[in-house]
Amino acid sequence: MHNYDMDEWNEFEHLFQRMMRPFKGLDKIWNDMTSSENAQTFGPYYYGYSLTVGPNGKPVVKEYGNVQPGLIQEADTREPFVDVIVDNKERVLKIVAEMPGVEKKDIKIEVVGRAVNLDAVNGDKKYHTKIPIKQKVDEDSVKATYSNGILEVKFKLNEEDRPQGRTVTVE
Repeated sequence: MHNYDMDEWNEFEHLFQRMMRPFKGLDKIWNDMTSSENAQTFGPYYYGYSLTVGPNGKPVVKEYGNVQPGLIQEADTREPFVDVIVDNKERVLKIVAEMPGVEKKDIKIEVVGRAVNLDAVNGDKKYHTKIPIKQKVDEDSVKATYSNGILEVKFKLNEEDRPQGRTVTVE
């Protein structure tokens, strides 16, 4: 076990303070959210970012969670954690949403244009999110299943529009 001397400890403290600077003030927000008059009757509180690489090689940053830094969430609706999976081999788009504490009958799914709206209400458990669909899908093929707090919505992918072409022989 390493015993830190005071210089090492001060350097660590300085680095920690620098790292936590973007989160300054969150303790007040947390205390406001959890005070008896503002406390939600459910948890957990979560917030984060996911970083993936898009098909064009550029990073895609998605924000998720039921609270946001700097904002006290007044509403009692939370955003479920959602993952969108494209399986080109099976030609399927799958949306997976974590919505524990609700029943199948409580879930409402609407496909509106190029987005899927998910809503569920059961007592104090209230979920809502809107998921954009970037791929071409067959809306008539949509199927949904719900088990153990996990909702899966599947679409068949449409064939991509391929340019019509022909080979030209040189004479």
